[in-house]
Amino acid sequence: MGILLELFITFFKIGAFSFGGGYAMLPLIEEEVIGHHGWISSTEFIDIIAVSEMTPGPIAINSATFLGYRVAGVLGSALATLGVVLPSFIVMSLIFHFVTRFKNSKYVGWIFDGIRPVVLGLIASAAVSVAGSTFIDIKAVLIAILLFYLVTFKKLNPIMAIVLAAGLGILLY
Repeated sequence: MGILLELFITFFKIGAFSFGGGYAMLPLIEEEVIGHHGWISSTEFIDIIAVSEMTPGPIAINSATFLGYRVAGVLGSALATLGVVLPSFIVMSLIFHFVTRFKNSKYVGWIFDGIRPVVLGLIASAAVSVAGSTFIDIKAVLIAILLFYLVTFKKLNPIMAIVLAAGLGILLY
């Protein structure tokens, strides 16, 4: 199978079987692009996540775009992005049609109640996976703890947190 078709199918699967947004997709993206296909290394994956996080737009779409470009250039970038977005577009179109018809059904509520814990688990899995590769030394751990504290308890703007982290990285490394 050609690399372009493989990219599209891989990201279509990721888009189709991920619930909860971009962060919930990260473990699936990691498994596919590193574990299954070997297109990039773990270090490159962390770098792509960092750039995707800082770039405007959803992290899943940015990650697909960067990974597609890394693997197969501009066309790979376009197909990976289309692949990750298309399932959501199809599903949301269907959901809109059915939820508007059955919005008061208890079964619809139960479905969403069942999906929420899965989303939390996927996000936690992504956090643990990224943390394992990111905490390379005590300085990285201290930066993470400081920024977690500032964002969570002092309500530092996330954009300012990224800028502060970049500045600390330049100073400490």
